[in-house]
Amino acid sequence: MVKEDGEDFEEEEEEDYRVENRGNISTVFSVISSVLSGFVRNWGCFRASEMLNVPSQSFPSAESQQRVSPAGQSRNKVALKPGHSLLDWIRLTKSGRDLTGLRGRLIEVTEDELKKHNTRSDCWTCIRGMVYNVSAYMDFHPGGEAELMRAAGIDSTDLFDQVHRWVNYESMLKECLVGRMAVKLSPAPQAQTEKTESTHVNGLSAPPPLRLEPLSAPLPAKDHRPRYDWFQTDATVNIVVYTKRKIPSSGCAVVDLQGETLRVEMLLGKMSYLLYWRLYSEVQGRVDVQTAHSVGKVQVCLHKSVKDKWTKVGQPLELHDTFTQCKDRGLFYRECVLVSKTEVTHDTQVLRLQLPPGSRMQVPVGRHVYLKASVQGTDVVKPYTPVDQTLIPPAQSSAEMGSDVHLMIKIYPDGVLTSHLANLPIGAALSVGGPEGSFTTRVLRDVTHLYMLAAGTGFTPMARLIRLALQDLTSIRKARLLFFNRQERDVLWRSQLEELCAREERFEVESVLSEPADSWEGRRGRIDACALQNLLERPEHSKCLVCVCGPTGFTELAVQLLRQLDFSEEEIHIFQG
Repeated sequence: MVKEDGEDFEEEEEEDYRVENRGNISTVFSVISSVLSGFVRNWGCFRASEMLNVPSQSFPSAESQQRVSPAGQSRNKVALKPGHSLLDWIRLTKSGRDLTGLRGRLIEVTEDELKKHNTRSDCWTCIRGMVYNVSAYMDFHPGGEAELMRAAGIDSTDLFDQVHRWVNYESMLKECLVGRMAVKLSPAPQAQTEKTESTHVNGLSAPPPLRLEPLSAPLPAKDHRPRYDWFQTDATVNIVVYTKRKIPSSGCAVVDLQGETLRVEMLLGKMSYLLYWRLYSEVQGRVDVQTAHSVGKVQVCLHKSVKDKWTKVGQPLELHDTFTQCKDRGLFYRECVLVSKTEVTHDTQVLRLQLPPGSRMQVPVGRHVYLKASVQGTDVVKPYTPVDQTLIPPAQSSAEMGSDVHLMIKIYPDGVLTSHLANLPIGAALSVGGPEGSFTTRVLRDVTHLYMLAAGTGFTPMARLIRLALQDLTSIRKARLLFFNRQERDVLWRSQLEELCAREERFEVESVLSEPADSWEGRRGRIDACALQNLLERPEHSKCLVCVCGPTGFTELAVQLLRQLDFSEEEIHIFQG
């Protein structure tokens, strides 16, 4: 089974699909995931600024973060007591209350000392060499006290990484910091960052960075490594990247021209190829990107400010000309402008974000980005899967691709970030990081029957997947979307889905409502074995793939039912948020 992080689902959507599931290790830090999307990229990368949910490059990795386990298990949430929301925790940490019990002192903690603090009222844990007193956090933990207690008195780094390595726990637990370990217990590998970060938390330096462990998967053969060349005219400088593989129609290039630096990243399946320079001379603020999809060539065009001759592109910066796994690549942000909001349903909007003139971001299908905004003086970050402007948008030239990002976002009245976005005026600035994710078109190779099970905003990764299947994949004989919602008014892009069904005979959509009106003539109920058995056809000599995205309970149940219907691990792909 392939697993991939997708949409960020709130508690409201979880209520319909809760499944009893005891003893799941992945829930230990579910609080930090469900309310925060943060990130620490290196042993020494401890931010002094207050930031929640800053995700890391490991967010899409197969062994971490919000993923349904190989046994189909996933994290559970518990109902929090009134007054124990994310905002309540933020208020508590800013109240001046002593959450460590040390009255502001920072100490070095030995392994023996850490083991002593393993009770509900006195609970310490260690993450990446830093020790936190999480006793006050027990009642704020959506995963429940029992799950958090599994980290009591131990180095929980590995446990934490199995679930939410991308979470910026050091900001979340800043006021709970006891000190650092005198001797590091069980370090987890951390990826290198591409920027110099603060190496202190509350004035305490973090343990020194450790040498990275070998990558979990071997790099491609040397002759598969991309390469680049460059040439110039009187007015332009052109960097040409030869990826040595066919590029999907959605593109793969992420280009950021910021001041005198140029960062060019190629997202090639699970691999990332990076070029990074301080430019030789001044250029204009805009950048053009052309992609030759069939031959795997990408050309980035810079416009000289002065028509002089360059002797080189520039001075290589850290990690320039490197080819590594995407999950080991540092996260990069650029500031975008909110240019429009389009209503999709009564509680869902599409936000159109315009990238700076010097940025182009061609988000591969199935990948997500991170949206960062300041809420009550704290940076909050959450992952969202981009969609196209419409289900089947008009064709664009490769030069036009990647200038905007469209995010379909459900607004929750009590949501920390979404309620802020709902009130954000046009023209406001928002930071967008990424893209990230491990979904690759390789899983679609030779697939004849593509089935998509989506609940609510779990539709978002499916939207671009539908387009990819119908426009790029000649092997696809049938693409069927099973779309689960509460009421008719909740069905996203309903008219566009119906129009696409009428235009494309290979595409079908089946809407299933759990709270339908009496006039509803379609399917009723929730996901069950009977419905799946009838709708997931498996003709002889066919190759099937079932993609699943929705609230955790929905995903758990869907995977369980698919296995009962004898779908193999290779035939199931999970977008889990």
